[in-house]
Amino acid sequence: MLKRHFLKAAVSAALLIGTAFSAHAADDALARIKAAGVMKVGTETAFAPFDFIDAGEHTGLNVDFFAELGKDLGVKIEWVELPWDGVFPALEAGKFDFVAGPATITKARLERFKMTAPIAEATVAILKKAGDTSITKPEDIAGKAVGSGKATSQFAQLQEYSATLPTKVTAREYVSFNDAYADLAAGRIVAVANSLPNIAFVAKQRKGAFEVVTPAFGKKSYFGFIGKKDADSASLVDYVNSEVIKMKKDGRLAKMQEKWFGTTFDTPDEVKEPTF
Repeated sequence: MLKRHFLKAAVSAALLIGTAFSAHAADDALARIKAAGVMKVGTETAFAPFDFIDAGEHTGLNVDFFAELGKDLGVKIEWVELPWDGVFPALEAGKFDFVAGPATITKARLERFKMTAPIAEATVAILKKAGDTSITKPEDIAGKAVGSGKATSQFAQLQEYSATLPTKVTAREYVSFNDAYADLAAGRIVAVANSLPNIAFVAKQRKGAFEVVTPAFGKKSYFGFIGKKDADSASLVDYVNSEVIKMKKDGRLAKMQEKWFGTTFDTPDEVKEPTF
């Protein structure tokens, strides 16, 4: 009899522990998003054509992508907008679930965060004023004032490239790339260093005002979305990553690229060894 009671107690304890473990396992970031019916996504809205305000409306490739993801997941997407240099600290502080950005996939970022498969190429190039014959190739920015985004890999690459030139560039950081474009138009700087997709979009939108300087000077790199690197966020990052690959395979991502960049990019499903 005593043995039977002991066995019943042991089984009950095991079931209790198993139930508690299952409840804990299910109570992660992805489970909470599904339960709430809302996914909060952090971004800045000054990084066209990925994320920007057009005629008062939030638009861009990021908006299109997460709208599709929300449909697939069955949740509403709630956007949280803030300056780019505050996005990563806010993610770590739990202000939102994911970062749209997107951000260049780098070794330093992979040490700190989990990043998805690439959504586009991120190689850096130069934008100049239309008709500026003093800059016909990337190395012509030597000794000149060039702007880029604060706390971005584009700015870091500009600095690296500057170190290879006979005369260093006067590199200026801008909280918003839009401010850099405004200073370029006003003649306060001679060029802006940004990813090729971004400046190709700006040159297209403001034809006759700006031109892209080719070839791109930056190392081959890619953009990805960003999540937290912890056990609680693991299934969420895996889900968003699977959505990137799924949309790439079913053609939705290519349609978004064509819509916003005027071209498509052949990107890998994973970046194991970033170029910088």
